[in-house]
Amino acid sequence: MTHGQERWIGVDIGGTKVAAAVVTSTGEVIESVRAATPAAGKAAVLDTTVALIDQLRAEHTVDGIGVGAPGIIDRAAGRVLFASDILPGWMGAEVRGELEARTSLPVTVDNDVRAMAHGENMIGVGYGRSSVLFVSIGTGIGGALSVNGELRHGAHGTAGELAHLLVPASGAIGCGCGRIDHLEAVASGPAMAAEYASRAGVSVQPLQKVVSLMHSGDPIARAVITDAGELLGRVLAGVATAFDPEVIVIGGGAAQIGPDLLSPLVAAFRLEAMRPIADTAILPAHLGTDAPLVGAALLAAATRTEVSR
Repeated sequence: MTHGQERWIGVDIGGTKVAAAVVTSTGEVIESVRAATPAAGKAAVLDTTVALIDQLRAEHTVDGIGVGAPGIIDRAAGRVLFASDILPGWMGAEVRGELEARTSLPVTVDNDVRAMAHGENMIGVGYGRSSVLFVSIGTGIGGALSVNGELRHGAHGTAGELAHLLVPASGAIGCGCGRIDHLEAVASGPAMAAEYASRAGVSVQPLQKVVSLMHSGDPIARAVITDAGELLGRVLAGVATAFDPEVIVIGGGAAQIGPDLLSPLVAAFRLEAMRPIADTAILPAHLGTDAPLVGAALLAAATRTEVSR
C-alpha cells in the first residue's frame, strides 16, 4: 500500500454522538458512520466505538485508528485522566488499551478538540499559521492552542481549555463540572436550548429546534443565540489578549449555526478587545463537523510516521 493510498479510521467521541470515518492521508473522508452516545458508562461507549469501527472495516482496509475523546488525556497511555459529566462515567476509560485489544490495530488518543485543531492545522484554516486558538462549541465548550502547526498541551494537558472560564452570567443548566457560572453553562449547545426553555417557558431540544424557531421569526430564540454569541466574543477577547494568537478558529456542532451566532460573537470581540488584538481574524473551521474525525485520523498517521523513523 503506497503512502497516497493509506487510510485511517478517525473517531470522535462526544456527549451526544460517537462518529467514525475512514480518512485518507490527505484528509479525504471516504465513509462515515455514527451512533448515539450510550448513557451506560465507559464500557458501553467503547462497545459503540468498536461497533462503528467494525462496520467501517468490513468495507475498508485501514492502517490504524485515531480517537478524539473528551476530557484530559494521558496521551502516552491513551487513558482519560479526568472528564466532566458531559460524558458520565468516562473518567478512567482505557481507550487505547481497550481498542487495541479489540481491533488489533494501533490506536492514538488525544482530546477531541485537540484532534479538531490538528485537522485544521494540517489541511484547514490553521495551515501555515504561526499561532491559532481553536474553539469548539457543541455539547460542551472546548479549546486548543497550536504554535507553528504544533499542538500545545501544557503541563497537565489543558492548554487552551475554555469550558471552565468564569463568566458574568448564570446558565440555565450547569457546566459539565456542575458550576452555573462557567462558559460552558451559558454558551454550549445544551445551554442555549435550556436558556430558551427558561425564557419561553417551553422545553425545546435539541439546539437545532431553537435555530429553526429563530429562522421562523421567534424573537426569544434569536435573542438567546445572539446573547450566547456576544458572551463568547467577550470571553474570547480576554483569552486572545492573554495568548495573542494570529487567528481564532471557531468549530463544533453549534458553530454550524453560522452568522446568527458568529456575527454577534465577532462584533462583541471587536468591541471588547484592546487594539491591536481587536483586529485578530476570527474564522469558521474549514472542515466543519468533520474536523475531529479528520484530525484524529491524521494524528494516527503522524504517530505511525514518528514510530517508523
